[in-house]
Amino acid sequence: MPIASENSSLSSTSPTLLQRVRSGDADAWRRLTDLYGPLVFHWCRRQSVGEHDAADLTQDVFASVARAVRRFEQRSTGTFRGWLWTITRNRIRDFFRRRAAEAGAAGGTAAWQQLAAVAESLSDNPDEYTDQAQLNSLHRRGIELVRCQFEERTWQLFWQTVVEERPTSEVAAEFEISANAVRQARSRVLRRLRQELGDVPPS
Repeated sequence: MPIASENSSLSSTSPTLLQRVRSGDADAWRRLTDLYGPLVFHWCRRQSVGEHDAADLTQDVFASVARAVRRFEQRSTGTFRGWLWTITRNRIRDFFRRRAAEAGAAGGTAAWQQLAAVAESLSDNPDEYTDQAQLNSLHRRGIELVRCQFEERTWQLFWQTVVEERPTSEVAAEFEISANAVRQARSRVLRRLRQELGDVPPS
């Protein structure tokens, strides 16, 4: 992937993915669905939704997102992922309500009713239904989205200390800079990543 030049304010002033989605950017919408689609699918499967139905529900979720994303407001206690989980949870509830009603009308078993009852009790916290591996995958996809916004040197400082988990002092010595400079570079990339993921308000 080509590395773009990083100016002094790029990481804080470039439009975030969500801002571009709200402006109607088709490429940003594709990136958003690529970024979060696997997570929505995972949430559906975790609630015992079959693979085919989970794929359909994922499409339904993003149809709802497309209709509502312009009204989404970032709050200090909320994240895009939390908002996305709320939409997904509602679609899961609707799915099991329909299946329970169909089963009841057909004189079926109580299994669908039991699953519908479980869906009604889902909490507001998406982390309760998200495997760590899925979060790691989400972060890796997010990292690829922001990589082109930083110089190679800045990126390597971030990569070595965060992904490779090397000590800050060791990386600073290798690049012949101060430990504080390493921390600042790492912080710039991490903040941009959180902005792309909708975890902090944009600057």
